[in-house]
Amino acid sequence: MADRVVERTAAQALTEIADVGGTAHRILGDTLSGPPEERSAQVSASVDDTTAALNVRLSIAYPASVASTTHQVRSHLTRRLPELTGLVVTRVDITVTALYLAQPGSGRVR
Repeated sequence: MADRVVERTAAQALTEIADVGGTAHRILGDTLSGPPEERSAQVSASVDDTTAALNVRLSIAYPASVASTTHQVRSHLTRRLPELTGLVVTRVDITVTALYLAQPGSGRVR
């Protein structure tokens, strides 16, 4: 299976997880191409005959726990990708590029 097919499949699987958004160009700053939650995460894959290693770049909705969310991402990809591609995921490296507000203005008292 081609690396690109696995990359797109993994990126699509990430849309199934709450609090995960796309990659950002700057950490905790303005992004250059729209809010991170409207873009997809970036995934690069290294595929052998029956295994895949993934490198994921994503953003996380504030105030979600970074540790908990990245653990959930690893677990989800390790379980979901074999279902979709038949490949065993051997490694998932994650880079969190930004934190974004899940719902701007929420939590305000008027």
